[in-house]
This record gives sequence, C-alpha cells and structure tokens, in this order.
Amino acid sequence: MKLFRQRQRILILSLLFLSLVAPLIFLGRREFLEDLYRVTYRTDSLKLNAAEQIQQDAEELEEPNQVVYKQKDVSTISYGSEKNNDAEEPRIAAVERNGFNHDERQDKDAQGKDVSSIDEDTNVNDVVHGTSKENIKVTNRTSGRIADHHHILNSNSREVKNQKVQEIKDKILMAKAYLKFAPPSTNSHLKELELQMKEMERAVEGATRDSDLSRSVLQAMRHMEASLSTVSRSVSDCSVASKLQAMKRKTEEQVRFQRSRATYLVNLAVRTAQKNFHCLSMRLTAEYFALRPEERKLPNENKIHHPELYHYVVFSDNVLACAVVVNSTVSTAKEPGKLVFHIVTDSLNLPAISMWFLINSPGNATVHIQSIDNIEWLSKYNTFGKNGNNDPRYTSELIYLLFYLPDIFPALNKIVIFDHDVVVQQDLSGLWNVNMNGNVNGAVGTCQEGKTPFHRINGFINFSDPLIGESFDANSCTWAFGMNLFDLQQWRRHNLTAVYHKYSQMGSEKPLWNWNVARMPLGWLTFYNKTEVLDRLWHILGLGHNSGVDRNDIEQAAVVHYDGIRKPWLDIAMGRYKGYWTKFLNFDHPFLQQCNLQP
Repeated sequence: MKLFRQRQRILILSLLFLSLVAPLIFLGRREFLEDLYRVTYRTDSLKLNAAEQIQQDAEELEEPNQVVYKQKDVSTISYGSEKNNDAEEPRIAAVERNGFNHDERQDKDAQGKDVSSIDEDTNVNDVVHGTSKENIKVTNRTSGRIADHHHILNSNSREVKNQKVQEIKDKILMAKAYLKFAPPSTNSHLKELELQMKEMERAVEGATRDSDLSRSVLQAMRHMEASLSTVSRSVSDCSVASKLQAMKRKTEEQVRFQRSRATYLVNLAVRTAQKNFHCLSMRLTAEYFALRPEERKLPNENKIHHPELYHYVVFSDNVLACAVVVNSTVSTAKEPGKLVFHIVTDSLNLPAISMWFLINSPGNATVHIQSIDNIEWLSKYNTFGKNGNNDPRYTSELIYLLFYLPDIFPALNKIVIFDHDVVVQQDLSGLWNVNMNGNVNGAVGTCQEGKTPFHRINGFINFSDPLIGESFDANSCTWAFGMNLFDLQQWRRHNLTAVYHKYSQMGSEKPLWNWNVARMPLGWLTFYNKTEVLDRLWHILGLGHNSGVDRNDIEQAAVVHYDGIRKPWLDIAMGRYKGYWTKFLNFDHPFLQQCNLQP
C-alpha cells in the first residue's frame, strides 16, 4: 500500500514537471516567457492604468515584446458594451485620481497586428469582473514579483519631474509681488529683477518638465534668486505692509463699485420698457384711436357694480401682465360669467389695455378699465411721492391705491386684489366663502416655521420710535401682498383709510421704514390685528427671486406670485418658472408676432 502511494506521488510530480518543461521544449523558452509576461502585463495595466511606466520598465529590463492573445485563445475576458457611455465617468475619475493615463501607443501596436484587444470604451471594472476566479488567482500569483518590481520603479519615476519648473514659477510670482510694492524706476535692483523676471517667463513658457529646461535657464534662475534676496533686504517690512493695505483698500473699493453697478444695471433692466413691449403698446394705442367712440366700450358694463359677483382688481400699466391675470383666472374658473375684473391704470396706458381686451374677449367674464386720472377725489389726499425717491416703481400712485379700495368701489362689499405679476392656477370661488372672523384682510402668512419666506414685522419697521414700540408687537407675523381678500364693509366700519393716512404721515416725518418697500410696512400697520391668515397654498410666493421654490407647492398652489425683480416678462426671468406665465398668452397673435414677442 505504501509502495502504491509513493508511485502515485512520483507520477503526480512528474506530470507537474512536464507541464513546466514541455512549453520550453515544444514552444521555446522565449515564446513561453512572452506568454507569461503577456498575462501578467495585462493584469497590471488594468489595475494601475500605467502602461507608460510599465513600458519604460520593460525597456530597462530588456523583456520580450508584448504579445496580445487572440479572442479565441482568451475566452475568459468579457468586453464591455459599446453603448455603455456611463462607463467613461468612473474611468475618467479614476485616471484623474491616480494621475495615470493609458498608453495609446500600445493600443495602436495591438491593432496593427490584426488581433483582438480591449476596446478603449470598455470599463476596466467590467473586464475584471468578467474574468473567471481561477484566472484571477493565477494572474495574481504569477505577476507578483513583476508587480513588486514595477511598484519600486514606478515610485522612483513618480518623483517630482517638474520641481525646477515650479520653483521658477514661484520666483516669478514673488518678483511680481515686489514690483507691485515699488516701481522699478525707484530701485536699480528692482529694474534688474524685472528684466530677469521677463526672461524667466519666456524660458518657462510651454515647459512642463525639468528636462525641458536648458542649463542657461537654471543658471538664470540662480541669478534671479540672488536678485530677490537683495530686493527683500532693500524693501522694508513697513513698506510692504503699507502697500498691502493700500492694495486691500483699492480692491474693496472695486468690489463695492462693481456690486453697485450690477445692482444699478439690474434695476435699470427692470424699470426700462423693453422695445417689443413699447411696440405692442403703440400698435394697440393706434388701433384704439382708430375706432369710433361707441366702439371703444367693453361689453357687460352693467355688471361692474353688482356686489354678488366675484370682483377682482388689478392696478397696472402692463398690457400683457393684465392679460395673463385675466386669462388665467377665467380659464380656471368654474363660473366665468360671475367674474368681474377691474383694471386701474394711468391715462397713458388705458388705450392700449382697453384695445387688448376689445380684440381678445375674456368670454363671459366682464372687464372694466378705468384711469387713475379720472378719480378726481384722490388728488385731495396728496400722499404720494413724499419720500424723495425718483424710482417710478415706488412713487407711482398705482401702488398705493390699495388703501383706497372702499372709496374706489363704494358699491362693493368684498373684493380680491391681485398684483399684476401673479398667475391663477385653480378656481377661486372657495376663497369668497372663507370665514374672515370679523377681520378686514385675508392673506397668507409669511412666518411659518420651515417655510419661505419667513418674515417678522421688526425686520422692516423701526421700533425705536416710542409710538411704534408701544402700539405693536415686534415679533408679530407679517403677511403677503399679491393676492388679498378684503371685506370692504369691515374696512369702512374701522375707517382704516384714515389709519393709513396717520402712519403714512408719521413715516414721512421719521425714518420708520425703507420707502422703497413702503407699501408693505404701511399695510402691516394699517391692518394690524385685522388680518385673517389663509392657508399657504392659496398663494405661493418667490417665483421672481427664489430659485428653490418647491415644485410640489407650485403645482398645488391656487395662485403663484413672481414677487421680486425677475418678472416673467423680462429677459432676466427665471426660466424654470416662466412657463407657468407664458402658457396663458397666445404668442401667435398678430400683434405679438409683429412686435417680436416670444415665449
């Protein structure tokens, strides 16, 4: 039995010996080593992506030429799909992370031998995972010594090869800094340093490795180092510090100037009437005055005083803004015949807005347009334009007509006011049934935790004034303008227009708020403790300044508001929100086409 086991052991060892010797005898030592190297080389190249370094090492070791197996001989390698473009991302990231690149010359050599190789779009990970477990083990064992040798050589080859180039660039930066502190004409050493700096800039232009530098360049660098040392001793620390302070102040002034200029240009873009809008207004105005007086009347004028209908008011001088407010409200209404729109504008824009609705009827809804100049009793208050601001966005009388609603519409009991930069997305009949609990104003609050905007009243009003501090809670909530429901009967009962006049007079005498946003603090004071907070989805704000408004909130909102300077009709509008506004305009309209108005 023991003899049988010994013979079996000898037979196994003999077979193993033949498996090693046979390739040398039948294939030749050179071809066997070439095959062995090919397996180990491919594994190493896939792991390291360092074909260039491996090729250099191979030349030093005088190893045999690379042999690439044909696909029929290497059946265990799977090829990545050519359609998998995503495979490029991790490979590129890996190359950037490791600092290695593929050697394109090796790929070209392989293609020239008419053999199959790994496609350049193939993911390295796909190749590794497509290899059988046995091949992975054998490859790792066989290539161990070669991989170790490559690691040693690569660590030496990865030594900084552009050290001198970087040193020269650092010296050039240092020289520029010294030349900033003092002009070259004041110091002969600085003048010499300037010449040396320019010479070195020309020398290192296009150089990426130390081998690109000539000996004369290295010698010139030593001369510049000596000049820098001399200059550093001749320039005092105090001089350097004072120059740095001056540079800092100058830079800060430039930043302030650029910010101020950017703000001015943005505000100019907001205030300035665009050419195509002006074109539209002129065309509509010309058409309006071409009509006979009896043809200029809008239909259903008998409905404008019926208190049981749904009355909406817009104060605006923008034709298309008014059109979107009306179109969006009518298109989402369940009973459009009950809708009455009151558009109050100035005498300059009344013809254009009137003509638009004469040729673009809102269906069964009623549109009533009037000019602020025809409200004769308004002039007796003379409360507009006292703040010294020349910006028409803040001095226009249209902005403050909100506080005269009961007087402008004496026959009405309730009214909803829209800013002209809103879009209605749902039927609003439910808004008219909201229980106001005896309050005058129904509005969405703006200080709900975790929601935007988040404002409290003390952020806009100066509470250092004793009367303000005693009469109001500094931490009280603000509410949003843009869509508000007003109970005009309660308004008249509390005589809130007189309250508005009181605080407006106070604000003109004391710095209680910023007059650029005066309507808001005046409204919060006038309707203090008389506002019913509505569900926030009645009115979503921020589409004119906040790029992070929740898309779900927008889709669910009854009204969306482009508050801010980036109005949907301007070139600076936010593209992601503009579609909610443009879908309520027909840009195939002849007048819009003629004036080159596009979505």
